[in-house]
Amino acid sequence: MKAVLCRSYGPPESLVVEDVPSPTPRRGEAVISVKAAGVNFPDVLIIQNKYQVKPPLPFSPGSEAAGVVKAIGEGVDHVKIGDRVMAITGYGAFAEEIAVDAARLLPIPDGMDFPAAAAFGLTYATSDHALRDRGELKAGETLLVLGAAGGVGIAAIEIGKAIGARVIACASSADKLAVCRAHGADETIDYAAEDLRERIKALTAGHGPDVVYDPVGGPYTEPALRSIAWRGRLLVVGFAAGDIPRIPLNLTLLKGCSIVGVYWGEFSRREPQRFAESMRLLARWFADGKLKPHVSSFFPLDRAADALTLMAERKVKGKVVLTVD
Repeated sequence: MKAVLCRSYGPPESLVVEDVPSPTPRRGEAVISVKAAGVNFPDVLIIQNKYQVKPPLPFSPGSEAAGVVKAIGEGVDHVKIGDRVMAITGYGAFAEEIAVDAARLLPIPDGMDFPAAAAFGLTYATSDHALRDRGELKAGETLLVLGAAGGVGIAAIEIGKAIGARVIACASSADKLAVCRAHGADETIDYAAEDLRERIKALTAGHGPDVVYDPVGGPYTEPALRSIAWRGRLLVVGFAAGDIPRIPLNLTLLKGCSIVGVYWGEFSRREPQRFAESMRLLARWFADGKLKPHVSSFFPLDRAADALTLMAERKVKGKVVLTVD
């Protein structure tokens, strides 16, 4: 089978595509014939040794896949050969086949195709954990989403609307904000052309957002925190801008607010029952038409480096998906 391999840490163009042996499932595992794999920002970081997960070299990047169960190992009884499944893998999904812990396989909901399934699990699960669990977002509250045109950003917009919040989407261009509005954003801010604090103040009548969803970091976190409502919650999801901001902690005192870490991967491992409940709710919302993964680009497996470069350059709206014939 073919697999995209990271043999030494570096930029996307350092990846290679090679023939490798097909995996054999061990006890508790299943092998998936991959039909589609989602591309996410952590995939850019992991191949440069800049991510908290550090697999031994060589490895295949790719943190989520959708496909068909090809083989099952001893002790696996909740999935069978031929089942349509999606898996959040951490790494390894950029390959024609992958062996995964069968306990982490999820059935693909009816009406969802393989590309949508590959674009669904990680982004929607992360945003659901962030907003409902860590942020305790409630109907009637105001949610501010930074980096709102990215995969987790669009998921946060849709989940915020499903909860009943008012959503303000922030992104760096008019075309990105158009995508945000198409996915339900009530208001938008172009933080490349507008003063972020002044626009937040105007759009919230000085109250500020109750929850800030921040997968970006860099220069946007502090002005968003300075604008947050009394008892607001700033959700630290990631640092796509590259820089980890240093926040004056007196702001939390003055606002009576919270800075809350969101580490979905560890949550899913430590609290598998709550993770399963989250995925069931997301599947229901998808069936109800409340969640619609936005895939802006498709690439074949052997062009994984091009897909990752697009992600690294922050040119992606929604998700990029690799397809496997």
